[in-house]
Amino acid sequence: MAFGAIAGGMLLAALDSTIVSTALPTIVGDLGGGEHITWVVTAYLLTQTIATVLAGKLGDIFGRKRIFIGGIILFVGASALCGMAQDMTWLISMRALQGIGGGTLSVTATALIADIIPLRQRGSYQGAMGAVFGVASVIGPLVGGYLTDSFSWRWVFYVNVPVAVILLPFAIWLLPSAKPEKAARIDYLGIITISLAAASLVLATSWGGTQYAWGSATIIGLFAAAAVLLVAFLFAELRAAEPMLPMHLFESNVFTVSGILSFVVGFALMGVMTFMPTFLQYVHGISATSSGVHMLPMVVGLFVAAIFAGTVVSHTGIYKPFPVVGTLVMALGMWLLSMLDEKSSSLMISLAMIVMGIGIGLSMQVLVIVVQSRVAHKDLGVATSGVTFLRTIGQTFGSSVFGTIYGNNLGPALAAAAKSSGVDLSKVTTPGGVSALTGDQHTAVVAAYSETISTMFTSAIPVALVAFVLALFLKTVPLNGVARKGATDAGKSFAVPDWRSNQEQLDAQVANVVTNKFPTMTDAILAGSGLDTAQAWVVRVVSAAQDHGDSPVLLPGIAQRRGVPPAVLEPAFANAQSHGLIARDGDRITLTPKGRDAFGKIAANASVALLSEFTTDQHPTLSDDERAAILKVARTLLLDDRASAGG
Repeated sequence: MAFGAIAGGMLLAALDSTIVSTALPTIVGDLGGGEHITWVVTAYLLTQTIATVLAGKLGDIFGRKRIFIGGIILFVGASALCGMAQDMTWLISMRALQGIGGGTLSVTATALIADIIPLRQRGSYQGAMGAVFGVASVIGPLVGGYLTDSFSWRWVFYVNVPVAVILLPFAIWLLPSAKPEKAARIDYLGIITISLAAASLVLATSWGGTQYAWGSATIIGLFAAAAVLLVAFLFAELRAAEPMLPMHLFESNVFTVSGILSFVVGFALMGVMTFMPTFLQYVHGISATSSGVHMLPMVVGLFVAAIFAGTVVSHTGIYKPFPVVGTLVMALGMWLLSMLDEKSSSLMISLAMIVMGIGIGLSMQVLVIVVQSRVAHKDLGVATSGVTFLRTIGQTFGSSVFGTIYGNNLGPALAAAAKSSGVDLSKVTTPGGVSALTGDQHTAVVAAYSETISTMFTSAIPVALVAFVLALFLKTVPLNGVARKGATDAGKSFAVPDWRSNQEQLDAQVANVVTNKFPTMTDAILAGSGLDTAQAWVVRVVSAAQDHGDSPVLLPGIAQRRGVPPAVLEPAFANAQSHGLIARDGDRITLTPKGRDAFGKIAANASVALLSEFTTDQHPTLSDDERAAILKVARTLLLDDRASAGG
């Protein structure tokens, strides 16, 4: 139930990154400001990215539960204000505030998993959280379209209010009020500088040629600020104790190429998600809901391709063909989208969308696996976060750059349409206004919108082709066990950047692998201990109960945790007592010196067995941090009372 509350917060944050896309044409028609259309999306993505640093720091100081609840309140308040917006400036400002709440929810939800989920299960729960984020992101256009058609575009934002009202009491009731044992060494300076650099570049590309001339002092100043901030970011990463993006990772061809490809994947995904509904509503005159439905082929193609690629990689270890083919298919998808016009059938639109989805899906999941296959165990967490962060920045740029091309081309195209047909441009700012036109006026205006969006998608084809060329240079290396175990987890494709400390992420990665290995190690763990399986189980559960603070340890309490009568467990405990492993005083149970010694041997055997699993051809030696993490996880599993319930 606690995980459900956390996932609800993630759902809110993720849904709002794409839910407005199908409502954008209606919003522009109501509020005006069509030249600022993409800022409704971009403002949210930018502040959501920057807010992660605030949430991480405040969670360390005040506790993650308080920050999570505060994020819900900020998010729902900003959502209500978005719904009340009377002009585009108001809406964009509140979207920026909403992004701060969304970023707070995203990063705190990821960290809260560690407060409620046992170490051995965190990998699967983090994957589930990524799946929640991904599903919410891709169904956003459909939900937004339905709300816009059935109620009003304002309900795209108002819908968050009842959801948050339901979620808030559950979060207060269910989430633990736990503070970190020690503050995570998060690279705040690195996150701030790269976020501000991204913001400067987005502003420069968004305003250039629209608000300001490309050669104006404002645009040149923004580009200069971005360059200075990028240099500051590099220096920050070189000096940080635990850098967000360690520079030594770029010494690896695999990480560098995968990072760039992730940026392109994010760029393409958000560009298509933002502007295809605009094309469908203005050019084909369909409703917002129908435009969301027309996005589903891309979603299906993306998910099927991601799962297929992950499954093949996990069984064969062959990964290079997927990003190579994926980027080429993305270029083909962009070309097909650019060829669409007012005469294109629904079949042609669906074909273009599914091709685009397949291209993104073939690349997205595999890039995470590729990075994990190459970096050292101690860098798994930070490298994975780095790739997802680059994809997030790519999404922000995709929205911004596509919007700039759209804004720069639509005005002249509509002016030409007005000159040739005499149409009043004030009447064609909404899809309904365009659909109401007849004859030459309708033809001219629809052609203007169609040509503008076609030009936008055509401009993206070279980006995908450059990514294809880069993918050809991706080196092929053997996959290690960690990467392959996570290969089919589609949730990792969509995971948000994880700002936990390197050590926390390493622990979670190790636990994910150990969970799969541990059940098969029974013989190795029991070797030399003199115990059979039942005796080892008794020693484990008594040690676990003591480790969890049970004093005294009582047989009825152990039985209650497992949902069985004490009589069911009595034979096993009687056997352990007869062999001198435990002492009993009525229901009270304590380990004897012999029992403690036996448990020590079990723990040592488990550690040795796990250390050997992590020593591979790619990583013949382990660092002190890696060794410590493996030993910690081995002992945690042995003393995990819930784990012990299973044997």
